[in-house]
Amino acid sequence: MMQVTAATVPATESSTLSQSEQATTELTALERARAEHWALTPQEWQRYQLLMNGIRGSISPTTLSPIEALGIHARDASERRHFAERWAALMVEDAERILAFQQAYDAAIARLIGEQPLIDRARLPATTPRQAPLANTDRVLLFLHPECAACEAVLERLLARLDTLAGVDIYLSGLKEGDETTIRDWAMAHGVQPDWVRQRKVTLNFESGALARLAPGEVNLPYLLRRRGERLTPLTGSAL
Repeated sequence: MMQVTAATVPATESSTLSQSEQATTELTALERARAEHWALTPQEWQRYQLLMNGIRGSISPTTLSPIEALGIHARDASERRHFAERWAALMVEDAERILAFQQAYDAAIARLIGEQPLIDRARLPATTPRQAPLANTDRVLLFLHPECAACEAVLERLLARLDTLAGVDIYLSGLKEGDETTIRDWAMAHGVQPDWVRQRKVTLNFESGALARLAPGEVNLPYLLRRRGERLTPLTGSAL
């Protein structure tokens, strides 16, 4: 019994395709016109159609050209080189056409408006330069809860840019008023350096209703405020 191996399959498929090509050589008038448009022989056009009726047509866009399809499925190196050179020549010609049209367009614009700009910037609405969310003279008020993963993430980002700010004022909620030991231990555990506190680069505060006074309404922790001069402005975490 003959054993069929993977190596014999391509040859069988190639033979079947070749027989199909030889079996039908008549093209319709439309097919002949399209084949001539791409400078393909009737046999090449039929092979292209067979390929597009198979897996190539299923996985490729409808804009795939006949030359590309035939080149992808070339049966040997010589045929692959042949279709590659034809496709390269077409692309060079197309690039030359595009460049020629662009040059004609540029010349037309020059004739129509001369050196006048297409857009008169003086007539555009004035825009206010966007201020950076934080300046080195700003202090940031951070309201948080001691056991809050999102709060810890915001605190970490804020402390990382402490050198670019006037300071950070931390307000901890959920702690017993006056529990200095707990607030000090929390600060040490979260990387707040004692020198920052002594220099008032960072202040540690009990929340004690301050958030309700500064941000009326329901807010979620962590909550950020920017102090610029005497003005307080809410901040988002993305500003850090």
